Amino acid sequence: MAKIIKFDLHFNKSLNDYLAKEYPRLKAFRILSRNLDARGAQRGNPPSYNYQIEVIEQGETFPTDEKAFPHLSPLPEKPIIVGSGPAGLFCALRFLEYGITSVLIERGDPLHERIKSIAHYWKSGQMNPESNICFGIGGAGLYSDGKLTSRSKSPYVDYVMKKFVEFGAPSETRWIKNPHIGSNNVRKMMVKLGQYLQEKGCEIHYNHKMTKLLIEKGAVSGVEINYQKKLYSSNIILATGHSARDVYAHLLEVGIPMQKKDFAVGIRIEHPRKFIDQIQYGKFAGHPNLKTASYRLSYHDDKSNRGTFSFCMCPGGLILSSGNEPEGIVTNGMSNAKCMSPWSNAALVVSVKGADLAEDVFSGIKFQQDIERTAFRYSREFATGKEIPAQTLKDFLDGKKGNHFNHKSSTPSGIFSCDFSQILPEFVCTELRKAILKFNQQMKNFISSEAMVLGPETRTSASVQILRDRQSLESTIKGLYPVGEGAGWAGGIVSSAIDGINAAMSILKKEKQLELI
Repeated sequence: MAKIIKFDLHFNKSLNDYLAKEYPRLKAFRILSRNLDARGAQRGNPPSYNYQIEVIEQGETFPTDEKAFPHLSPLPEKPIIVGSGPAGLFCALRFLEYGITSVLIERGDPLHERIKSIAHYWKSGQMNPESNICFGIGGAGLYSDGKLTSRSKSPYVDYVMKKFVEFGAPSETRWIKNPHIGSNNVRKMMVKLGQYLQEKGCEIHYNHKMTKLLIEKGAVSGVEINYQKKLYSSNIILATGHSARDVYAHLLEVGIPMQKKDFAVGIRIEHPRKFIDQIQYGKFAGHPNLKTASYRLSYHDDKSNRGTFSFCMCPGGLILSSGNEPEGIVTNGMSNAKCMSPWSNAALVVSVKGADLAEDVFSGIKFQQDIERTAFRYSREFATGKEIPAQTLKDFLDGKKGNHFNHKSSTPSGIFSCDFSQILPEFVCTELRKAILKFNQQMKNFISSEAMVLGPETRTSASVQILRDRQSLESTIKGLYPVGEGAGWAGGIVSSAIDGINAAMSILKKEKQLELI
C-alpha cells in the first residue's frame, strides 16, 4: 500500500540519495508537493525544500486518479463560448471530454499575429484595440508572471494541473507549490490546447467580436458578431476577461444585473534581480540549485482599514505596457521560465472598496480609466505617448519628482520621469508609502537607491461582478453563463480554468442530467 511521507531536505542535497538511505526497500516514489523554505537564509541558515512524497515498496502500486468520461450525444445546438482565455478553453475541453464540441469566438488575433501587434505597440505606441496583451487565445495570462497559483479548494485543481502538463507544462507543475512555469510556457501550452480542440472538432473563430447578445423571452438565443453575423445557441458561456469593458456596457443595456466589486490599484516596483536574490537568500544567493528569488508581501493599516499587498511577482521578469485602450497606459509584469531578465518586479497595490466609489456600477471602471488616461496624458506631454511613467522609489517615498533620472528598466516601451502623486489618488500613494516602510522591515534593504516604481497598475482584477446563481452559474438571463475573471468570479489562470469547467458541468447537468462531482 502506498505511503505518504513528509520531510525537509537541504537545498543542495540529492533527493534520490536521501530516499535510498532512509527507505532502502523503496521501489518507486512520486512527488506530491515541494516548497522552498528560505526564511532563515539571511541569518545564515541554508534554505530547505519541504517535500511530501508518495512511496511504494515491492508488490505495491500507486493509486490511479484516471477518470472515464461517458460519451454523450450532441446538444441540439453547440454551446458558444465567448472568449478563449483559460475559462473559455477549459470549458470547451470539458465539453469535449464528454463528446460535445463547441464554438469559441475570439475577438483577438491568432498568437503569431497578436505578437506582432504587441511588439508594434511597444515600439511605436500605436495600439490595436482588438489585438493586444488583453485579447487573444489564452487571454492576458500569456503575458503574466507565469505562475499557476490557486487558493481554490476545488477538486478540479489537480485535474487542471495535469492538463497543463499534458499540453506542455513542465512535469513538476503537478507538485511544486504555486509553480512558476513562465509566460513562454503558458503561451505554448494554451496554443497547443487550442489546436487540440480544433483537431477534435471544436471551432475557434478569430477576429470575431461579440457585439450583441441575442435574447428572446428572457433567454439567450445566440450572439451577434462584428455587428453583422449571427450565431445561434441556447447556451452561451461569457468568458470575455476583465478588460472587455464594452461587454459590461452591453450587459447593462440589456438589463443583466451586475454589482461593484472590490479591486486594487497601485504601482509596479522593480529591483535588480541579483539584489532581490541577495535579500532573500543571503550568502546562498547565486547558487545553481536555487531558483531566482521571489517574494510575497502584505500590510494592513488598522487606521484606514485598508490593505496593501504585492501581486503578480515576476522574478527575473519584465514590466510591460499592457492596456487595450489607445488613450490609456496600464502596466503588468511578465516572467519567462528561465527568469533571465536582470530585473525582478512586482505590483504593489492598495485595496479599493466598492464603498469608496459612487453608486454607479461602473464607478470602479471609471476610477481605473481616470488613472490610465492621466498616465497617458503625462506620457504624451513628457515623452511620445508610449513610454511608461517611472520614479525612483526614494523619490516616490519623499513625494518628489527627481531632476536627475538616468535609471534603466526592463520595459520595452521606455520610461519617463514622473511624480506618481500626480497620477494616482492621494489615498493610494499614502497607503503605498506606509506599506513600503513596513515591507522594508520584512525585507531588509527593500528600500534602495536601485529600486524604481513604474505604473500605473490598475487591472489586478475586475471591478465589476456579473451576478449569477451560485449553484447553476446561470445569470438572470436563461442560458447565459458568465465565467472567469471578467465575470468577477475568478482570479488567475487556474481559478478561471476551474470556473470554465464548472460552467460546462452545470450545462451538462441541465441538458443531460449528468451528475456533478
